[in-house]
Amino acid sequence: MTGQPTPKGAWRITFLLFLFMVVNFADKIVVGLAGVPIMNDLKLDAQQFGELGSSFFLLFSISAIVVGFIVNRVATRWVLLTMAIIWSLSQFPMVGTVSFTTLLICRIILGAGEGPAFSVAVHAIYKWFPDEKRTLPTAILSQGSAFGVILAVPSLNWVIVNYSWHHAFGVLGVVGLMWVVAWLFLGKEGPLVSTDAEVPDERRIPYFQLLTSRTFIGCVAATFGAYWALSLGLTWFTPFIVQGLGFSQKQAGLISVLPWVFGASIVMLTGWISQVMLAKGFTTRGARGVLGAAPLVAGGCILAMLPHVSGTGLQVALLVIGSGLCGSIYVVCPPMLGEFTPVSQRGAVIAIYGALYTLAGIIAPLTMGSVIKHAATPLDGYMTGFTINAAIMVTSGLLGLLLLWPNSERARLAAAAAQPKFA
Repeated sequence: MTGQPTPKGAWRITFLLFLFMVVNFADKIVVGLAGVPIMNDLKLDAQQFGELGSSFFLLFSISAIVVGFIVNRVATRWVLLTMAIIWSLSQFPMVGTVSFTTLLICRIILGAGEGPAFSVAVHAIYKWFPDEKRTLPTAILSQGSAFGVILAVPSLNWVIVNYSWHHAFGVLGVVGLMWVVAWLFLGKEGPLVSTDAEVPDERRIPYFQLLTSRTFIGCVAATFGAYWALSLGLTWFTPFIVQGLGFSQKQAGLISVLPWVFGASIVMLTGWISQVMLAKGFTTRGARGVLGAAPLVAGGCILAMLPHVSGTGLQVALLVIGSGLCGSIYVVCPPMLGEFTPVSQRGAVIAIYGALYTLAGIIAPLTMGSVIKHAATPLDGYMTGFTINAAIMVTSGLLGLLLLWPNSERARLAAAAAQPKFA
């Protein structure tokens, strides 16, 4: 641990990047929130809607990797600004009458712009906080996803119910441009670490060693399961509430907030507990690895109970708690990767990690759509889809518990690479 002080202005940048993630997840949730009206207007079946949900992630991973290498050499301030402009402009074509193909293309472009978002934001925030102080700002950054949904769902649902789903996309475009203006005037590059061009004396570790380390593999495996649940929540939660459980669109808008409220609590609690454990002398294996992976196993077991209970209230509660527990892994994996990755390679490594686990975003919505389409009833299809989700969560959590050893990873790689500069 470096023991460096936190630079002045770090929390202002944290707040701006928190808002960056708020906009990011508001953009993601709008298709799922407007799922039933979109399916009705465009005459889509469940499998086609699953394709729409997956299209967002088609270039997501590729973009994340490409931009991850770019931010090793280019200031994150300008990369973040460019991404936000792309998000905003990709929303406006949906304001008018659109075809399924146009909607699909715009979601692909949006996904390409948003693919690197979290990894670049994390890389940017780590330029403001030393290693031992990163868990809490990472948790706050992760909270942007929850608050993006919590704030967006009631407001966008009101627009959808009272106007149309087309207008909801336009609102998101305007909000994105507002963030662009704020970041242009207030955003700055962090002083603690530099771009690759400014640290020529830093000893590097071969990417093959970094990407085949057990902790990197464990982070990808564990977060893959969590993101499977998250992508189903983004695409299929509201349609499940309406089509599967029989709630109205207006009621579904309120219920759809619940998983994100619970998930937000889990994220903040994990960040706080992790930092307390580190302060008390726990290894990062316990304070990050075990703390992040164990809730995935618990959440999967809870979600597996969903098809075996009756009553909409209990079913919603199990879905909310089971999927919400996944949030812990997002808080701890980036700091674990930062422990053993040299500064000049960190942006790319975190981006590749993000690119790999978000592949779940392509597979999960398609799988759920196919299962629903071929099931006897939509409700049967949803229950089968959530059972698959539960099995993936338990498996990914167990892999995380087995593989996440960042403290010993750091020592092993440091010895092999003659003590590179870690930060």
